[in-house]
Amino acid sequence: MRNSDATQLDERTKETATTDLDSDAVVEIPGALRPLLADVFALYVKTKNFHWHMSGRHFRDYHLLLDDHADQIFAMTDVIAERARKIGGSTLRSIGDISRHQRLQDNNNEFVTPKDMLAELLADNRELTRSLRSTHEVCERHNDVATTSLIEVWIDETERRAWFLSEIVRDI
Repeated sequence: MRNSDATQLDERTKETATTDLDSDAVVEIPGALRPLLADVFALYVKTKNFHWHMSGRHFRDYHLLLDDHADQIFAMTDVIAERARKIGGSTLRSIGDISRHQRLQDNNNEFVTPKDMLAELLADNRELTRSLRSTHEVCERHNDVATTSLIEVWIDETERRAWFLSEIVRDI
């Protein structure tokens, strides 16, 4: 995107804001939510991928755990996108847009051991926690109490997923 395009987008965003947050917040908060949303989508797809391709003697337990995790992760997506829109920002528009903004890495390997799947999801959930905290700081700086409150719940949920995964990985 050229600088003039970004400036025009920022000006349109400020004009369509439906919040009392200042104009900088209307640009910065959706700007922080966009890569967060992309990461959440990436983690959702990876979690479902590993859920579908799980194997081994703990198949049932891991398969069900990852399905629960995926449902929880997917539930975040609409809330994140709608929060960005509520304050006047834009959000992701396509799979290509997700891939341009995501920071978490995909896993396209044909075979991944159950231990490696769970360890990778553990690392990704820990990274997502860091991203959530960083986004929380942006929202807090702009006194966006609604978004910070949502993020606090997601941090707790993400830390819980990481806790479950870490307990499993250490015993495999």
